[in-house]
Amino acid sequence: MAEQFSVAVTVRGYETDVLGHLNQSVYLQYAEHARWVLLQVAGVSQTELVDKGVGPVVLETNIRYLRELRAGDEVEVTCGFVWGEGKTFRVEQTIRKTDGTVSAEVTSVGGLLDLKQRKLVADPREYFRALATDPLMFGL
Repeated sequence: MAEQFSVAVTVRGYETDVLGHLNQSVYLQYAEHARWVLLQVAGVSQTELVDKGVGPVVLETNIRYLRELRAGDEVEVTCGFVWGEGKTFRVEQTIRKTDGTVSAEVTSVGGLLDLKQRKLVADPREYFRALATDPLMFGL
């Protein structure tokens, strides 16, 4: 895996539940945000993907909640791609407070969907390598 990319996020009050903790569904939003920012930094835009007739899809996600987050907490959300030989890849992410406390670990299985055929492309690694202006962001 390449050195992990990260995005800073501040927990907003409206994202918390009645106990004052970050709502469990927002962890998924933070992970998704980091993935899209990584794509942008690598030179792959949403518009370009759609123009090429493909789109990234999440097939499975696992979240390990380790420490609570509260409004005002500053966190970094990391994002690293792990490539195999098939049609899918893993994305490993950590949501960490600035003091180093790990709040959650998010692992997803993704693919790149051909929007016309509605099937996963055979080699998403090579597809991303060809699209990216900075393929190192994907560990390529």
